[in-house]
Amino acid sequence: MTQQVEIGRGKTGRRAYSLDEIGLVPSRRTRDPEEVSIAWQIDAYRFELPVLVAPMDSVVSPATAIEIGRLGGLAPLDLEGLWTRYEDPLPLLEECSALDQAAATKRLQEIYAAPIQEELIGRRIEEIRASGVTTAVRLSPQRTVQYHKAVIDAGVDIFVIRGTTVSAEHVSGRAEPLNLKQFIYELDVPVIVGGCATYTAALHLMRTGAAGVLVGFGGGASHTTRTVLGVAVPMATAISDVAAARRDYMDESGGRYVHVIADGGMGTSGDIAKAIACGADAVMVGSPLARAAEAPGHGFHWGSEAHHPDLPRGRRVGFGTVGTLEQILHGPSSVADGSMNLMGALKRTMASTGYSDIKEFQRVEVVVAPIQR
Repeated sequence: MTQQVEIGRGKTGRRAYSLDEIGLVPSRRTRDPEEVSIAWQIDAYRFELPVLVAPMDSVVSPATAIEIGRLGGLAPLDLEGLWTRYEDPLPLLEECSALDQAAATKRLQEIYAAPIQEELIGRRIEEIRASGVTTAVRLSPQRTVQYHKAVIDAGVDIFVIRGTTVSAEHVSGRAEPLNLKQFIYELDVPVIVGGCATYTAALHLMRTGAAGVLVGFGGGASHTTRTVLGVAVPMATAISDVAAARRDYMDESGGRYVHVIADGGMGTSGDIAKAIACGADAVMVGSPLARAAEAPGHGFHWGSEAHHPDLPRGRRVGFGTVGTLEQILHGPSSVADGSMNLMGALKRTMASTGYSDIKEFQRVEVVVAPIQR
């Protein structure tokens, strides 16, 4: 039964839980970590790691997208970022990482005010495709209608439509909104869409024909949406609600499975394990990989919300560098804070709780546990 808490005489709210507030319970059986599979598959594409990298300029460049693909994950390139605005964005990425904190937001707005060059969209996609890895790109709902033809013509494998909050029923008196159902139906590639954070919103997105739904508002450590807009849904509850929508949509659709991808707010390997335990098939992370030596942000991390021209809802965050992409994903780790060997830790968690693959692990017992600092 849903637990309603009285906030005041005129308002009640449901108690929701963050990933910090839950813990995983070991079962009576354990396994060898080497016998655990963390692979997942969306549509025709199989990945050895249940990891999508957040499409942010500080983490994903054509080069890092290729390297992440080689390591077993998927890294969508942001087609509204610097790689489609500038022929050579590397000097600007270096500048973004060197900015004084007080001036960072204003300078980011100036840098990202340059127009998107449509010919660069095809060029960047072709560069990633030529390496042989699965190619994915991201557009916001507002830009999808304008640029989707260039994306499809370039031969993308997976299309990500990602915004802070994406709905299947956007209402606007200024312009014709993106008709997600019609758009996805007409495309020949699987589409991942989000974010959303409620059962109802997720169910509506699943009915559009999306192959995957992003849960959360993205951004994580670099996001200030809660501060600026007051919008927030703790991730453990959000993932669990959307997983319930997936189950009910399977019944409604006669067995069509929509993948749930937790997006944002997962800074450690323990967060990733708990997100999957709550029902996610995969996770989308940014800050853990912003610490990689190869990351374009040189140890700094920012998302598209940080340079919004009218109402920035993100910031540039400094994380420093801890190791290579391979070390962060596969180890070995030289620290004990959950920031390296993310996938080795996930395998060990699954082995400790007795589960052999991702779908089984979603059934693990979860308890509410006080946050310990």
